[in-house]
Order: sequence, then C-alpha cells, then structure tokens
Amino acid sequence: MPTRPAAGRRAIEVLLEAELPRAEGRRLVLVDAVWADGDEERDFTVQIDGTARRVRVTDQDSPLGITEAWQRHLADTGPDGDGVLVVTGRVPADQLGWDLRGHAVRRRPLAVDRAGIVTQLFGAENLDTRMVREEWLLDALLDAEPSGGWPRVGGVLTRDRALRALLAARTGLGDTGADSLDLDADTLFDWSRGPAGARRFAELAEPERAGLTEWLAQVTGPAAPTLLALAADGRGADALPLGALAAAALGCPAAADAGFALGTLFGSALGSLDALTPFAAAATGVLTRWIAQAEAGGPAGADARARVVAVLERADQLADTARLTPLLTEDRLLPSGYRTRLRALAATLDGRPGAAQDALRRLADHQLATLYGESTERARTAVRLVRWLDTPAPAVSSVGQAVRQHLRSTGRVDLATGILAEGDASRDGVLGEAYHRLISRVRDRRRQLDEEFAQLLATWTEAASQQAPNGALLIEDVLAEVAAPLARDGGRPLVLVLDGMSADVAVDLAAGLDPRAWTEICPATDAGRRPGRLAAVAMLPTVTRVSRASLLCGTASDGGQNVERAGFTAFWKKRRRSAVLFHKGGYEGAAGHRLAPALLEELAHEERIVGVVVNTIDDALADGRESGRARWRTGDVAKLADLLDAARGSGRPVLLVSDHGHVLDRGPRDTGPTPAEGVQGARWRTGDAGPGEVSLAGPRVRAADGRITAAWRDDLRYTARQAGYHGGASLAEVTVPVLAFVPSDSRIPTGWTALPAEDTAPDWWRGGTEPVAESAPEPKAQGRGRKQPAPQEESLFPQPGQGTLGEETVRSAAYRSQREFVRLPPSDTAVAAALDALLAAGGKLSPAAVAAAAQTATGKSQRNPERFVTVLERLLNIDGYPVLQLVESGRTVHLDRELLRQQFTGGTTS
Repeated sequence: MPTRPAAGRRAIEVLLEAELPRAEGRRLVLVDAVWADGDEERDFTVQIDGTARRVRVTDQDSPLGITEAWQRHLADTGPDGDGVLVVTGRVPADQLGWDLRGHAVRRRPLAVDRAGIVTQLFGAENLDTRMVREEWLLDALLDAEPSGGWPRVGGVLTRDRALRALLAARTGLGDTGADSLDLDADTLFDWSRGPAGARRFAELAEPERAGLTEWLAQVTGPAAPTLLALAADGRGADALPLGALAAAALGCPAAADAGFALGTLFGSALGSLDALTPFAAAATGVLTRWIAQAEAGGPAGADARARVVAVLERADQLADTARLTPLLTEDRLLPSGYRTRLRALAATLDGRPGAAQDALRRLADHQLATLYGESTERARTAVRLVRWLDTPAPAVSSVGQAVRQHLRSTGRVDLATGILAEGDASRDGVLGEAYHRLISRVRDRRRQLDEEFAQLLATWTEAASQQAPNGALLIEDVLAEVAAPLARDGGRPLVLVLDGMSADVAVDLAAGLDPRAWTEICPATDAGRRPGRLAAVAMLPTVTRVSRASLLCGTASDGGQNVERAGFTAFWKKRRRSAVLFHKGGYEGAAGHRLAPALLEELAHEERIVGVVVNTIDDALADGRESGRARWRTGDVAKLADLLDAARGSGRPVLLVSDHGHVLDRGPRDTGPTPAEGVQGARWRTGDAGPGEVSLAGPRVRAADGRITAAWRDDLRYTARQAGYHGGASLAEVTVPVLAFVPSDSRIPTGWTALPAEDTAPDWWRGGTEPVAESAPEPKAQGRGRKQPAPQEESLFPQPGQGTLGEETVRSAAYRSQREFVRLPPSDTAVAAALDALLAAGGKLSPAAVAAAAQTATGKSQRNPERFVTVLERLLNIDGYPVLQLVESGRTVHLDRELLRQQFTGGTTS
C-alpha cells in the first residue's frame, strides 16, 4: 500500500474553505491523508461564507470505523446541524460503499494537494516546480503560516521567496512580508547571538532544519552548516566566539594540538575538520567588519565595540576552558593576545627605546589596538617617556629658554606622567608595576631639571624686570607683546585667561581643538627659521593675586578682581582701544542661556577687546577632578567650548593664556605637610631655604618685601593635602603658556603665521630620533628696544637648492604650462618647499604644516593655509588627476608621489 500523505489542521482548513461553499449541505468530508497533528487540534471552527462551522476530525483505519464515526456525528449534531466531520486515515477509496460516499463531499475521498494549498495561501498563480517534490518545505509552509497569513506574491511563488518567508516565520530572521532579505554571514552570526532565534531553530523537525541549513549554505556560504548545527545544539550564542577561537587555533604554531582541543568544544556540531576553515574565516570576517564599525565611532560604533568585546571575551573564556590559552598567545584578534603583547611591552620599559618601540609596533598591530584605545595610547605614552629618558639632557642657559623648552618638551613629560599614573584599565599588576617604575625614573630626571631651573631662576630674578627681561617674555608683557599685535589693524582678540593652566594642560587643550574650526598661529620668523609657541615667566610667588594681576594690568601688580578690571581697561585705553574684562559669575549665562547676554553683546562689538577669566583648572586643585583623569579637553573646562564658539562666531582671534601653572600631588595619601617656619602658602614661605627649596629675591618678587623661599621639588608642600598646588619655583608653576588661535575661515593677522600641529611636539613625542631643538623665541618688545632675539632653530623642512623632487617639479615644462592658467600662483620656492615637506612626511601633512613649509622657505606668511592648498591643487592636478588633494574632511593634505613624478618629471618612483 502506498504511503499516504499527512495533513494537519491548516491543510484541512484550506480544503474546507475551498470545498464547503459548494458542498450542497453535505457535512461529511473524506480526506485521502492521515492526520498529522495532535488530539488537541481535532476540534476547531472555520469560517464558511461568513458563518462559523464547527469541525471534528477523526482518524479511521476501516470502513466500519468511518461508518460508526459518521453515525455518532449525526446523533450528536442532529439532522439539521451544520457541524462537519472530517475523516482521515488509511482506508482505500475502493473499500468505501456508495451509501457512505453519498453523504460525502464530492462523493469520494479528497486529495490533499499541499502544493496547491501553498500556492493558494501565497495568492500565487503558479508554484516553483522544485517545491512540488519538497514535502518538508510544503508541510512547513502550511504549519508556519502567520496569524495574518502569508504575504500575497502574485505570479510565481519562487523557492527562494518561500524559504525567506519560512525562515522569518520560524526563526525571526528577516520579515515574512519583505520582498528580499540580505542574507550573509554577518546577518547569520548576528542572529545566532540572540537566544530566541537559535532556540526556535533547535525546536524545528529534523527534515526542516536540514532543508533550511542546505539553503542557507548556498546563500550565505559554507559556514552556515556549522553555525546552524551549533544553534540546533543550543549553543548558537557561542557560534561567533567559537569561530574566532577556531581562527586563532588554526593559525597558531601548534595547530594540530589546538585542533584536537577545538573538537571537544564543537562536539557533534562540527561535521568534519574541513568545515572548520570556512567557518573560522567567516567568523573572522564578521568580527573584522564589526571592528571597523567600532573604530568609526558614534553610537553605532559604541554598539559595535560592545558586540566585539563581548564575543572575544567569551572566546577567551572558551579557550581557557579547553586549556587553549597558552597556545594562542600570539593571536592578533583575541583579547588574551592583546594582553600578552601589552605585558611584553611592559617588560621592555626598563631598557632602551629600541625594544620598547618594537613591542609597541606589535601591540599596535593587534586588531583590538584601536578598540582598546586607552590602553594602547597609555602604552604609547610609556614608550614616549622611554624615548625621552634616552635623549640627552637639554642644555638650558637662561630662564626664557627653559620655559620655552618646558612648553615644548618637558611639559609633555608631565602630561605623559599623568596619563601613566592613572593606571591601565586591565588592572594588570605586572603592567602597573612596570608603569610605576617608569614614572619613578621620569620623576627623578624631572627633579634634576627643576633643580637646575631653580638655580637659574634665582640668579635671573635678582635683576629681571620689564626694563631688563634678559631674553624672557614676562607675564606682565604678554598683553603688550602678544595681545596688542593681534589687535592691530582692527583686530579684536578674546583674551582667555585659564587660571592655573600649566604647560601639560595647555598642550592637551590645544591638541583637542578642531583644526577645521581653529588654526593655531604664532609670530612669523625670518626665512629658513621655524616659528614656535610662546611661553612667559610668571610673577613670583606663582600665585593668582600677583601673577594674574600683573598679566591683566600689563605691569607688575598685585590685587583682586577690581585691580584686574581697572588695569585691563587702562592698558587698552593707552592704546586707544576700549576693553572689558569678565570674571567668574559674570560670563556664565542664567537659566536658559549658555553665556551671559552681556558677554555676547561685547563679543559682537566692532572694536572692543574682551577678556574672560576662567577658574576651572585652578579650582580643581583643591578637591581634584571628579573623573580623576590627567587629560583636559575643552569640554572639561567650564564654558570654554561656548566661549570659543562665540569668539569664532564673532570672527575674533583667541589668546589662550595662564597666570601660572601648578604641580599635582602624586605622593602617598598619608604623607603630611613638610614642617617649616614662615609658611605663607602651599609652596612658598619666608626664611632660609632647605633641601628642595630655593631663595628668590628681586624686583619681580611681589611678596614678603621682595624675598621668599619657594619649593622646587614637586613633592614639597607646607599646607594640608590637596589635588595640586602652586606658588613654588618649579618649571610647571613658573611657565605660562601663551597660545594664539584664529578661526580657520579667517585670514591670519599680519606678522603672524600658521603653526602646524606637527611643529608643536618634540621628536621624542612624535617618535623621531633626532635631538630636540628649541622653538623660536618670543617676539621682540614693541617700541622698547630692550629684548635681544634668542637663537632660532633650524627648520625641520627640506631646504631649497638641494635638487629635490619639489624643485624638479616647479622647473618642469608641464608645471610651467599649468602655472600660466592659475591666477596669482605662489612662488616656485614656496611650491617646491611645500611639496618637499609633504614628501618628507610620507605624503601627508595638515594644511597648516604645508603652508608653514612654504613660509619657512620664503619668509612670506601664508595667511590662509586652506586657500594655499587649494591653489596647489589647481597647479598640480592636471587633467583631473589627484596629485594633491584634501582628505579626512579637509584636515589632511595628501600628495601622491607616483602621480607627481608621472605628471611632471616623466619618471616613476624608485
């Protein structure tokens, strides 16, 4: 006897909906199929022509059984009832008598045409012929029909369309109503991480699981069978971690041993070892794409990062369970591999830079280096300090040179020390101890520099004054020699005084400014010389009352806010400019205002000079920062971002300046103050100097009758513990950063030039090996004729007259011809210098650095770096070939060396 088809409730419902409207009152339906559902599904209701009809299904194996069931049904429902009896079973049609057939719909057993039913359910005209032979698919489509029915497709119901709909209904992967589904390994692995989908897949009948697995393998690739086998085994959430672990094991030196351990983890889900390679490759590809999304940042990037970290941490847990971890220490993807490389770097920090730099390169090569960005940056900071320790001690001969050197170099040492002191997020004791030893070595060397500086300061202070600064920029001269030049020709600088801002904070804040919004500038220098940041010397002792008052009054002064306001106004009045100064409480806006309307009104004034004093950094010295972080960004300083935005909106240059710096307390918390007599402040007193102290006397000492004792050691204090202190004689406290910026869409003022970010950091910070040179000196005093220029350093950029590729380019016939079509092109020397600087930097520099290279070679300031780069594009991009272009949203200039040679010198790169 041939095998009878099976019919479930849904198939019977569709059959009844088709047959009963024309059944002429007959209530017996014979079905040529066996019942496929359980007993609980035998009684149900169907809607026929708007009327609910009760249905009873019975499965019978003999003609007598069918007859008795029909008689019972008539007795239960009565002759006038409308209940329907459906009889299924294995009784052949030729064994049924005509008296029984006479009561049946169509007087014969009805065939269950599952293909036809499926076609009907989808509203299709025809069915993909491949589906007719796939009973598992037809049965599944009948069984899985959603409550709202299958989507109407019209035309031909294709196999792929039916499988997409079934997959969505059964596992939640996709949407049953979608016309298409982008199925790939990413989608499948992401789906496997959710508990519901994998569990629903595991609950399917084996033929349906096998059919879906075969189709998904065709659509998404050979990784699907292993992934779905894991899902069927209840381990779908571990599919991606196991894939990452498999990739690591297959790539390790002991792959054979690792493969055996993997077999225990996969169990029966792994059909064969041959299936492992494509599964591992697919998982690695998914994670690599997720890592790229995470590195892009933003909310989506944060979500991707969380996914990657969760998956890979789980992979490490599985590796530990299978005792695989020792075999995978060199892996480039697993977190354990990253931590191994981090420990390897820690082991190099007590030696020379070479080994540390090699270890850093290996760490940065790990695929999680960017995702573990803080740890990677902290490790990079540690290597920077190792390089600094390996550089020769700077030869400092004057106080002015010392504060400039501090702003450029040793201030970054303080920044790096603070970053390292925070410790690593991994809380690895070995790594923490390595960082601690490095910090101790750095602090020892820093103290030597502070001691040398203190002796220089003591000698210099005896005679230093505004009339005889001896090569230093004094804080009381900052307005006259820096702010006033910015105010020439109608300039309206905003003078932002960040009370307590030390050099490490200043360089960090400057690095955080968006170069698309702000361009850092500094006084221009002669051709062949490189400009640099300015640093002033604070008044003594380095406390707010004397140093800030002297800064804002433009002369040696002491006093509070009233003195500062009066002195600031008087200074600018002498120069026939009106000015206004805002202190804390005066520039903050009331509820609903970001800034005070009075301040915004002054910033919008056509002529007025505006000053603002911000106390956030100095206030943080008392109780510390809530975040405990060493780094400062504009958002960390109250209202700084708003003040900068308002200045930019008004087209104002900004002078960012401090009144003094500070030192942080990094000593043990149970350490008390140093016992001393004549204590006047946290870091200064009267009386004879002892160890770690220096006696200071002279015209610029504005307390205790011109003679004080100040601490130069960073761990000396005379008062109760705080987060930090000032008033002493260390480089960090005496150095006053003086930084100038203009809105990037504004012209650079006359006498100033753009200062590229590449020129603000020393070689040990950037990774170079050349000895650190000193930055350019402060500008000469205006109209006083009393400052002698300090020696300026040689440029980092290639010098003209050396037969460089840039010079060959500007001498080429192609360039000469193209130059005729560009209005007001820069000089050949400027273009050659810009090209050579780009080539020397590997083809990428900021617009400011490109303009600075031209300025260094010609002595002519490029007052609009972006426009200069735009002109270079017109000169070099012949016939649309991108020899030079702005990339990264205008933040970077990229030069294609190969195209440059092809277009202008007719050669190729060697």
